[in-house]
Amino acid sequence: MDNADTTPVVPDRREWWKEAVIYQVYPRSFNDSDGDGIGDIPGVVEKVDYLADLGIDCVWLTPVYESPQVDNGYDVADYRAIDPQYGSMADWERLLEELHARGIRLVMDLVLNHPSDQHTWFRRSRREGGEYADYYIWREAADGYPNNWEAHFGGPAWSYDEDRGEYYLHLFTPEQPDLNWENPQVRGELYDVVSWWLERGIDGFRLDVINLISKAEGFPDGDPDREGRTGSEQFVNGPRMHEYFDELAREGYGDRADDIVAVGECADIDPETAVDVTGRQSDALDMTIFFEHVELDRDDRWSPREWSLSDLKEIMARWQSAVEEGAWVSLYHSNHDQPRGLSRFGDPEYRYESATMLATWLHGHRGTPFVYQGEEIGMSNVDFEDPDALWDVWAHNYWQSECAAGADFADVRAGIERFSRDNARTPMQWDGGEHAGFTDGEPWIPIGDDYETVNVAADRAGEQSVFAYYRDLIALRENDDVLVYGNFDLLVPDHEEIYAIHRTLDGAAHDLLVLCNFGEGTPTFEAPDGLPTESTEVVLGNRDDPPGDPSRVELRPYEAVVYRLR
Repeated sequence: MDNADTTPVVPDRREWWKEAVIYQVYPRSFNDSDGDGIGDIPGVVEKVDYLADLGIDCVWLTPVYESPQVDNGYDVADYRAIDPQYGSMADWERLLEELHARGIRLVMDLVLNHPSDQHTWFRRSRREGGEYADYYIWREAADGYPNNWEAHFGGPAWSYDEDRGEYYLHLFTPEQPDLNWENPQVRGELYDVVSWWLERGIDGFRLDVINLISKAEGFPDGDPDREGRTGSEQFVNGPRMHEYFDELAREGYGDRADDIVAVGECADIDPETAVDVTGRQSDALDMTIFFEHVELDRDDRWSPREWSLSDLKEIMARWQSAVEEGAWVSLYHSNHDQPRGLSRFGDPEYRYESATMLATWLHGHRGTPFVYQGEEIGMSNVDFEDPDALWDVWAHNYWQSECAAGADFADVRAGIERFSRDNARTPMQWDGGEHAGFTDGEPWIPIGDDYETVNVAADRAGEQSVFAYYRDLIALRENDDVLVYGNFDLLVPDHEEIYAIHRTLDGAAHDLLVLCNFGEGTPTFEAPDGLPTESTEVVLGNRDDPPGDPSRVELRPYEAVVYRLR
């Protein structure tokens, strides 16, 4: 790609963030300590021992900064303040202290592309002529919008501001205006924010949509016939992105660059670009969050389509090849922006088997596994009977657009129920009591329908515990370098039921074989020639009495088995 760094790929080396399992906490829905129906930082503190018992190494905390909450905290009004609904800075400091006391690191979610329109910078930028005039991307009003770019949540990416009499760019909601990264003063302000949080003692950042910070010079129109958002080729992986990344590492991370982790959420990224931004001699990004595998089951955001296991294998294999070339990636199937992986790639009727199989499949790859809250007990998608129950601004905008075109909610309900971000944002189900033990008040968003049977207390007390399996899987990864650093080899790539992975590491005393059945059938795996199956040991399985000989294995519905091959 243009402006690509051509320095040599850094050899693979030990890093704490490569060996870690990262747990994502969405605090608004995690645990409410004060009964107002909204999860908060003290609520997270109450559950630190739970996280430690799971065995995770690091917590990714989604935004808790002061915010009007138009996009649930991804619209930041003050980068250096905690939103009162989540607690205080003292509460946050206690959380950091409690996590560190248990050997758990803390990664903060940081939005550097766009703050809130309630941020002081934007309020001042509206007064044309001041030092903040060019903090954002403004264009004079003319006939129509400045260009044809589309916003992420629908509609044009430009809004007219009455105070200034000009249009401003927002790649997300109108309340999230894009910062002008061409302005060195803006970059300096943001690097100061990065340094300020590092001085507080955190262990890194998850950088939201970080590859959108550089836009094409002149803001040309996008190709309306190109797949995806109109204009995305003009603002994804822009011309100065590498320059900004290097400057961020130098001026923002400073002398902490070698001991923190920087996780870059990168829209529309491909494996080649991932190698370029994480695998070369730069400390700006350590790993990328990619999206291809979680876009497999839809034609667009709201239109489901059939997917095949061979397609999933092809996507994951390409990304594993990028890791072999020096990139590093996050491994996930669920997060706050995605519906529940269990409902998409498994089967809630086989809750335990599906949840544990998907976990095994994910951890079988090379990269850093991410666990999203509730995933470790097998939480699934929810039903949306009424459009008034929608909180997700993306789903809400889609429904409003379809409604204006004459559609009924019944016409769009299937897509919304399958893909709305609200699926991931329903409260954590701690027990079978009122409001699932999440709050003593009225929850800000409805509890999942199955909370009486699917909850932490019931799962941990049951004979088949998703939590216990996750704990064993995490422990296996922590004690086996082959699973972390080993080479990846995809077996039986055309098989539409079995996902088989062979992991090898030079100098290791054993290989690993990971077998996953992605369906309700009972397919048979036959080991290909050359796979060492003479001396084997089952190290983990999600079914009783897992088959001991992997040379020929009939797998039960959603069965997963990990073998050690010597």
